Amino acid sequence: MIGGQIHRMATNISNQISHLHTLSRRELLDLWRTLYGRVAPPAIRREILVPFLAYKIQENAYGGLKPATRAGLRRMARSLERNPSSKPLIRPRIKPGTRLFRQWRGQMHEVFVTQAGYEYRGVGYRSLSEIARKVTGVRWSGPAFFRLNEAKSVPGRRDD
Repeated sequence: MIGGQIHRMATNISNQISHLHTLSRRELLDLWRTLYGRVAPPAIRREILVPFLAYKIQENAYGGLKPATRAGLRRMARSLERNPSSKPLIRPRIKPGTRLFRQWRGQMHEVFVTQAGYEYRGVGYRSLSEIARKVTGVRWSGPAFFRLNEAKSVPGRRDD
């Protein structure tokens, strides 16, 4: 029964979102006022209204961003306000309990992600870069060394 209710709810949300493209500009602006509780920004284009309304419909149905995500976005926004030409620092969040593996010069290296950072061979580290330096003997980006920046691993890649 619950599965059916979830499916109906998802179908209803999907129908609402697909219906947005059929609404007039006036109807979209009225929906904005209903969903956001205020008037839409002046001169907002239809191409912007529709995705914002679609997001709000989904947010109302399924919930919004987690507080930690909101806080991270606020930090990035403040950083960009202070220095608009800076690149925002986006760190991949690796869940505690994850194990990272990297073969280097014929030897397998395993890192365990903890709440406090990382553990490598029984020793705690604050960053993956510290571990990459320990393994290679030179300064190296930890995320690059453990290939976290790659979209997916490449089969048949040789050891470095």
